Amino acid sequence: MSSVTVIVSQGQSANPRKRALEEDLVAALLMERGLDVTIIPHLYDLAPDGTGMLCLQGVSGHMIVLSWLYPRAAHWTLARHGIQGQVGQTLLVADEDDDDDEELEEEGADEESSSDEAPSTENDSKPARKIYCLQLGASEEAQPFVEEIRRIVAELAVPTVQLQDWIGGAPKPEQLQRYLDPAGTDGQLNKNGSANHANHGAAAELPVVGQQPNRIEEQTGRRWYPVIDFSRCTNCLECLDFCLFGVYGTDRADTILVEQPDNCRKGCPACSRVCPENAIIFPQHKTPAIAGSSVGTAGALKIDLSKLFGAPNALDQAVLERDVELVNDGREAVGHTVGMPKRQSGKADGPKDELDGLMDELDSLDL
Repeated sequence: MSSVTVIVSQGQSANPRKRALEEDLVAALLMERGLDVTIIPHLYDLAPDGTGMLCLQGVSGHMIVLSWLYPRAAHWTLARHGIQGQVGQTLLVADEDDDDDEELEEEGADEESSSDEAPSTENDSKPARKIYCLQLGASEEAQPFVEEIRRIVAELAVPTVQLQDWIGGAPKPEQLQRYLDPAGTDGQLNKNGSANHANHGAAAELPVVGQQPNRIEEQTGRRWYPVIDFSRCTNCLECLDFCLFGVYGTDRADTILVEQPDNCRKGCPACSRVCPENAIIFPQHKTPAIAGSSVGTAGALKIDLSKLFGAPNALDQAVLERDVELVNDGREAVGHTVGMPKRQSGKADGPKDELDGLMDELDSLDL
């Protein structure tokens, strides 16, 4: 049977509402034809060489990933581990205006540092298979996800096998009974090799009744590291200059990569704020633009309205966040003296647009 792999990435906490949705969703998906269901710990927390990531890397066909991350964050988290494919478009989207309802929790010990390689850039060739990333925050009920997955499977035109096609074919009667009724409670085979299902309904509507999902067991801890969106990254290396914790590096082609992800200071999104293209994602940050929302950008706004109210701009905020982490690390704060954005300063000014005009008007008000 040709099938689509559905990955359910569990939330980091034991939130009863989220757990109930995950369980309801898995139960519903197991009754769908043409699906292989796998449950993994939180996608962002998986170790690069752990069981969960190895499982994902072993999937060669189409993939549907359901997680509590924004789709863009999930896509590039997969890509940094070499799990690539064409981006599948989904019709089920969440409101991206709300902040995450879970704040980061304090942990007693730092996670062990590791070095996992960055993915290929967006310009590299990708497999023909599609990867669909659905955000579990899009609905509180399982049914909308099931309906969207049905739509995706139909869109992919994945061939499935009706149960009656099996009967009288290759499976032996005892094998067929094991698939139809693994508990042995009610599905008795008749003399023709078909099954009686007084309580299960028509056999043709059920794929493998009672099948179990592939559940990946892996001990994970909460991680915090940047994920690069290479569809936006211009390789300006501002992040490399700004970060003073050894998180970033470059490959042999001088392309930026996250070289030491676990060197990143938990809760610090400073490098994301200085990225001119909003290409750096921290999937667990409470601000949607930093966490990977597709709505708006954190660094591309030409007018920083926070200045009108005396709040620090993005660069000042990033400097403050970096200084706090430097002091916590027993080092001296450096303020604006180190790693300030400069690689883009030499670019020629383009023609002014309406936003530039509005900015000039605001400047003339001398607010």
